[in-house]
Amino acid sequence: MALTTAPEARSILDGVAGGPVVASQEALSFWGGVDPATGRVIDIHHPLHGVCLTGSVLAMPTSRGSCTGSGVLLDLILGGRAPAALVFREAEDVLTLGALIAAEMFGKPLPVLRLDPASFAALSRARTARIGPDAVEADGLVVPVARPPAAALELTQADRAMLDGAQGPAASLAMRIVRAMALQQGARALVDVAQCHIDGCIYASPANLTFAARMADMGARVRVPTTMNAISVDRANWQRQGVPHSFGDPAARLADAYVRMGCRPTFTCAPYLLDSAPQAGEAIGWAESNAVIFANSVLGARTAKHPDFLDLCIALTGRAPLAGVYLDAERKARRIVDFELPEATDDAVWPLVGYLAGKASPDRIPLLRGLGRAAPSRDDLKALCAAFGTTSAAPMLHIEGVTPEAAGAAAPSADRVAVSRAEMQAAWDALAGGPQEIDLVAIGSPHASLEECRALADALGGRRRRAGVAVIVTAGGGVIAQARRDGTLARLEASGVQVLPDLCWCSICEPVFPVRTRAVMTNSGKYAHYGPGLSGRKVRLGSLADCVAAALTGRVPVRRPHWLS
Repeated sequence: MALTTAPEARSILDGVAGGPVVASQEALSFWGGVDPATGRVIDIHHPLHGVCLTGSVLAMPTSRGSCTGSGVLLDLILGGRAPAALVFREAEDVLTLGALIAAEMFGKPLPVLRLDPASFAALSRARTARIGPDAVEADGLVVPVARPPAAALELTQADRAMLDGAQGPAASLAMRIVRAMALQQGARALVDVAQCHIDGCIYASPANLTFAARMADMGARVRVPTTMNAISVDRANWQRQGVPHSFGDPAARLADAYVRMGCRPTFTCAPYLLDSAPQAGEAIGWAESNAVIFANSVLGARTAKHPDFLDLCIALTGRAPLAGVYLDAERKARRIVDFELPEATDDAVWPLVGYLAGKASPDRIPLLRGLGRAAPSRDDLKALCAAFGTTSAAPMLHIEGVTPEAAGAAAPSADRVAVSRAEMQAAWDALAGGPQEIDLVAIGSPHASLEECRALADALGGRRRRAGVAVIVTAGGGVIAQARRDGTLARLEASGVQVLPDLCWCSICEPVFPVRTRAVMTNSGKYAHYGPGLSGRKVRLGSLADCVAAALTGRVPVRRPHWLS
């Protein structure tokens, strides 16, 4: 295979492996995209859907989507179901961190490499590949493996003391992992963070509990205020809800382990709705993809999209790699995405726009144009950011005339693409197609705000849901308490709506997820994307009005909204 440029393979994590090449030109989220029990791709929207990754040399540009992908990969490694090696074309953190934890804590290395574009393209066409200490070999292709140059990472005296064990073994291990990630990201220093948000408390796999329990048993304690993501059960009620003990017990123990380490039991995937939400310019250490994108884009705070497990390491040390969007230059938009927004849209346009923006800019920060006149609300931006995070690896976006850093955000070298009306129609058809008969209405991915709960109660107007149609809202405990105080919760319950704390749609399991459900209606682009793979059901995207119609009648015609027709 002839290459037009000098071949280059950069070793990110060492190891020796070989196997059949499984290649994709589209990034994949391991959480919601790969079944940790089988290693098979379950994302129905991905070109590799149905492919088993176990034992393969997996080549893709980078990862995307959820920060929990690191936990899924760790579980695959520990269970012997992982790919044999990971090969990327672009920078990648989430899966790299999962492989780093496997090697650092469990002695199970998995090679991770980055290839130049020409070598990556050649490898993608190969049938098999072997990763050695000095070269990548694949069907006649030979690419020398280069060790990254030793970077000079500046550590403070306190950093070194922590590394040497002055704050205990857990803090020492955490600093070792933070340092390793900083080196692979090319950081020259670490930065103090004011707060953290833990995503690894979701019981995505047994590996999440294995990691947290080991850190807690080592005496780990967070050094900065740290909130917790939604967990996988209603912590106080899961036994009464009939959740199997085999799932509910480890899920609750996982949450308890993080509380034991000093994390605040907020249990919400929307920490930007809390009173502790960060201020513009504040350096924080958040995980959870939608929260990271919202914090950077809408609040103007600064956080990388930290993978699960690294989030705790940052909380234990109070330090994060000073790289990526912590730096002014890295917050620039490298792509301008033009939208021609239809007239008289409804709330369903925002998850659709976010989903398409991610597809148009899967590997770089975009500046979205043409949306400002529609004046999106905070909840509209929440829906947009969450959907963007399912299709893009970027940790933030800018919206001209809307987000705080949009003015002058475009880098001089930024390229430009346009999203056509035809592309919006095609994306709508992919996300909103399915059965007309609906058994379940799912609201709250990410967690519903108080305003969203009020809007649903207003739209229902005291009418009761149709028998046989479940309507479930997931929200943080703080929002539920507010809704109880102002009467919104009573209005929703009078209409037959169930409002659940602690967990969210991306972590609900049966029987809390109604067992007899065949089709789901949601106003979340994120859940419309992940829901089919996670639940095994048909999931349709719709507006809040569509969700209410489904709740009241059990039937919503399959059609494009008027503004897309």
